[in-house]
Amino acid sequence: MTLGRGAWWALWLVLACLFGVAARAEVRIVDDQGVEVRLPQPPQRIVSLLPSLSEAVCELGQCARLVGVDRYTNWPEALAHVPRVGGGLDPNIEAIVALRPDVVLLATSSRAIERLRALGLPVVALEPKTHADVQRVLLRLGQLLQVPDALRVWRAIDAGVSAAAQSLPATARGVRVYIEVSPGPYAAGEASFIGQTLQRLGARNIVPAALGPFPKLNPEFIVRADPDVIMVSSRAAEGLAQRPGWHRLRAVQQGRVCAFDARESDVLVRPGPRMAEAARLMAACLARAAVPTVAATEAGR
Repeated sequence: MTLGRGAWWALWLVLACLFGVAARAEVRIVDDQGVEVRLPQPPQRIVSLLPSLSEAVCELGQCARLVGVDRYTNWPEALAHVPRVGGGLDPNIEAIVALRPDVVLLATSSRAIERLRALGLPVVALEPKTHADVQRVLLRLGQLLQVPDALRVWRAIDAGVSAAAQSLPATARGVRVYIEVSPGPYAAGEASFIGQTLQRLGARNIVPAALGPFPKLNPEFIVRADPDVIMVSSRAAEGLAQRPGWHRLRAVQQGRVCAFDARESDVLVRPGPRMAEAARLMAACLARAAVPTVAATEAGR
């Protein structure tokens, strides 16, 4: 049967209406607080108050939707000129409201959640703390943004971590490691995404899962544990030997301290698209630690 011009036009209008309805279809997701968030359509104006969420949105190809980010978001460069609206703990509520966001992404621990909801702004609370969390958050963001196959980002992360593990020499396996994420000292424990990456690299974390993902430790705990390798920021590394008892640590005496600059430290502590790069940084540190240093050789004589 051949359709006339009028019939084709009518069919085109029907299809256009159908696709238009699909494009404006309601979005529903459940965030990490167990709250169901409903939006009339996929958000086009997004404010993110957590760097890892900003990075994930961009890795999903949706950087252009971010109209505001927190002060700590510094990657990718495409976000360099996006307005800053404070931090997750001290957001500038007025600035956020002025940006007229369709949704605000933030951590479950953010103090701004109730204030933003009270102002009528849709809020999605997501906080990745483990590898499984990162995978789940990417899936949730994919649903929110209606990005098909959002888990392709996780597959790339997972493959990158596996490749980093395979690159390590056998002598790096089983090395006992202490990873400090901030002064306090706060450490990355076995239960954290950093600890899970370390485990996949075949190393051993001196901070057990029972202490939590990122516990504040008594410095004496590290002295007693006497790790083979220490991973810290370059700023913290400068004063390690001055910490009480730390000059006796084998890692300090043998030069098995990996000091990461500001950019590398950001990569290590962000549970998101750059976790494969973090795994490569940690693997490079472990590989260096597997090579005996002059100090270590002399200490063994």
